[in-house]
Amino acid sequence: MTLPRILSCLLLLIGFAANPTANAAPKPPNVIFILADQWRAQAFGFAGDPNVKTPHLDQLERESVNFTQAVSGMPVCSPTRASLLTGQRPQTHGVFINDVPLNTGAVTLAKELKAAGYDTGCIGKWHVDGHGRLSSIPPNRRQGFDYWKVCECTHDYNNSTYYDGKEGKLKWEGYDAIAQTRDAQTYIANHSFSEKPFLLWLAWGPPHNPYETAPQKFRDLYSSDQIQLRDNVPSDAAPRTRAELANYYAHCSALDECVGDIVRTLKDTGLSEDTIIVFTSDHGDMLRSQGQIRKQRPWEESVRVPLLFRVPKKLDVKPSRLAATINSEDVMPTLLRLCGRPVPKSVEGLDFTNCMRGGVDPSGGAAVIRCIAPFGEYTKAQGGREYREVRTARYSYARDLSGPWLLYDNQADPFQLDNLVAKSSHTKLLSEMEGLLQSKLTEQKDEFLPGLAYIEKWGWKVDASGTAATAP
Repeated sequence: MTLPRILSCLLLLIGFAANPTANAAPKPPNVIFILADQWRAQAFGFAGDPNVKTPHLDQLERESVNFTQAVSGMPVCSPTRASLLTGQRPQTHGVFINDVPLNTGAVTLAKELKAAGYDTGCIGKWHVDGHGRLSSIPPNRRQGFDYWKVCECTHDYNNSTYYDGKEGKLKWEGYDAIAQTRDAQTYIANHSFSEKPFLLWLAWGPPHNPYETAPQKFRDLYSSDQIQLRDNVPSDAAPRTRAELANYYAHCSALDECVGDIVRTLKDTGLSEDTIIVFTSDHGDMLRSQGQIRKQRPWEESVRVPLLFRVPKKLDVKPSRLAATINSEDVMPTLLRLCGRPVPKSVEGLDFTNCMRGGVDPSGGAAVIRCIAPFGEYTKAQGGREYREVRTARYSYARDLSGPWLLYDNQADPFQLDNLVAKSSHTKLLSEMEGLLQSKLTEQKDEFLPGLAYIEKWGWKVDASGTAATAP
């Protein structure tokens, strides 16, 4: 070996000795998972809402993969949260009504990333414990999260309590979403020099009702008499809806500012290009579209959710708008693969990472939405019914236990004002959508039984109104 070659090898060895991590595998990305409650997909500037002010989320959307057709597989709080955590559908993990517990043995996103060396933190609303909405949650029921500042469920945003697992019941100062965001910023800053990646789950209670409780600064941004309504809001509901929307949007703008604070902290700490940001919601809010309120309904304002993935450039995912039909159970496996982790066998959801990089939609262009048991805010007395719905990028078709119920062409009729189910001119389309739905249900082993059959199977208790009783 020549002298220059020998010297070159010696220099390489000296370099490796001085920097033992030079040959180490690259550090996996951090993950910040931001989950809002009841924020419908239509209520963003980037989605074309003429009323709402969301400049920070509009900027985040420009930097993200925006799944424009994302849906909530079961548009209710606890079921969706359980699906986001486990990658399973509600009839599998069993949380298909609010206020029942997710199995402590569940395979979750936090457990998987923790096993891969991640620090895990959870701040805000939980709502998958089922042992009382204001009760403390012990470590064995935290589903893999270590850092813990959580309340099972509260919507008293200016008098909001939580537990940190150390000092008993505590209280967020002021408007809880802002206080929770400040705590998240501290968590991020404290990890800026860590050798370990982190998963931070930040779950806000707003913009879920009560609508009128946002800080005055944000309420001052909106005047009810200036609010433009969606075409499917009945005229007799207009005054009340404008007032509700003005306050709903105030919550949205408050949270938008919180998103801006999180993004700024990532930049200030130098973690921006090492961190995946996911922004989504558990379900939408009808806000009197179709004359309906809240969630669990099969219409667009209830089932459609925002879903943004801001991904570091080194992961080879470019910002884009994708019309792929991604569902709640698909988010967990997609995130695991972005983090370089395998997908557990327990997961039923699909991995959309190849789709994000220009590949095909693994769903085949259709997602299933369910109401397994019409309890909670969609009881039989309120017109609630069991249904299964299949949604493509263009059509929505729902069937209840008695047969076809709803069929909409969302391209020609974006406000779903023209139900095509009984129209002879659309018999072929109805047959095709019914076939697609049945194919999906067969594939997913969904027998579509009456809701009480699932209640009995899982042993859940419901009270006389059909509402889930809190677990003991």
